[in-house]
Amino acid sequence: MKLSIVLISFLLALGLGLYTSQSQPSSQPSPQPSPQSSPPPSVLHQTYDLPGAVVHLIKIPQHEQYTLRPMVADGLMTVEEFAQKTSVQPIAVINAGFFDPVNQQTTSHIRINGQVQADPRKNTRLVDNPDLNRYLPKILNRSEFRQYQCGTQVKYAITSHQHPIPKDCKLNYSLGAGPQLLPQLTLQAEAFTDSVDGQVIRDAIGSRQPNARSAIGLTQSGDLLWVMVEQQSLDKPGLSLPELADFLKQQGATQALNLDGGGSSALVYQGKTYPGRPGSAGESAVRPVKSVCVLQEQQTP
Repeated sequence: MKLSIVLISFLLALGLGLYTSQSQPSSQPSPQPSPQSSPPPSVLHQTYDLPGAVVHLIKIPQHEQYTLRPMVADGLMTVEEFAQKTSVQPIAVINAGFFDPVNQQTTSHIRINGQVQADPRKNTRLVDNPDLNRYLPKILNRSEFRQYQCGTQVKYAITSHQHPIPKDCKLNYSLGAGPQLLPQLTLQAEAFTDSVDGQVIRDAIGSRQPNARSAIGLTQSGDLLWVMVEQQSLDKPGLSLPELADFLKQQGATQALNLDGGGSSALVYQGKTYPGRPGSAGESAVRPVKSVCVLQEQQTP
């Protein structure tokens, strides 16, 4: 009885056109959509209005589409001039290593493709300075940001200048500055500070004072963080190095390196320049520097 009712219902529905015949499987394979690679995650620029400073954060995803590289000037150049020298407009440019503004020579090591591009040992105002003689071994072994090529994998590290290159890896570049901010501050180990009987007798970069700052950080997931702190006014004087380390830690950084700061701090993002300090009337706010780090997106053919 049930079978008869179902059969009658089917025939009625067919007569009314409620059922359509399903297509028969073809003997020819159905065309497959052409594979398309998913777009890379975006580089993000965020601005934090903190009680004592305005902080710019650039989050750079770990992706082969994005390339970082240092650039070194023969003399000194602004971050804007560095950006204009690149063949492809960069996503961002940030100031990098230390230098002597008097003789325009580096006080930080920089190597690119295994070749020395900036050598502080050639800076006579540094190595022949009697006040710095006792600190030179530490100064010449300050920390640096490195990129390695390990087989097919690109890796980043923050380590001291004399630290050996890992086995089976090639050094693409290294960019010296210092001190390390994370996992811990290495101020005295890198001769930025010195103390006697608990009293600070040397603080070359005013580490405990608020100031304009620049830094680079690495997260556990392999992403990169660039930070530039503005010193806008007496009400917004910037950050100390311990405060900068705390900010980077809150953003997920597990390793971080301080870059040159103060008047050198500056950032270019998507063609707009953010100076670390406001300029005086009629003067540019951006100070020429010796080196920068450049972020670019690889061009697809």
